[in-house]
Amino acid sequence: MSTVVECCRPLAARSLAEDEAEAAAQLFKALADPARVKIVNRLARSEGPVCACEFIPTLGLSQATVSHHLNKLTRVGLLEREQRGKWAYFSLNPEAAGQLSNIVRFQEVLVP
Repeated sequence: MSTVVECCRPLAARSLAEDEAEAAAQLFKALADPARVKIVNRLARSEGPVCACEFIPTLGLSQATVSHHLNKLTRVGLLEREQRGKWAYFSLNPEAAGQLSNIVRFQEVLVP
């Protein structure tokens, strides 16, 4: 039976141009916070946009802190924001999510 080697997996994506690498680095910098990772995870599991108010109890953070995290993710283009009355609803930007997915998709390395 083969097992997957946990280290040294090559990236499946083609080599990145300098501007692509810089854009990807900005996405990773924005994700360098556990609350932001949880926001992206929640949105990835959602069938539609999620109200900003739903993240407050989920994350256990204040409204101002949640807004800061949502704004950071929106500024780098990972999230899309839709205003509905006084509430903002967020969803993943499909293009940015696809770019991120292509960068982090690993090929399995099997050990005989």
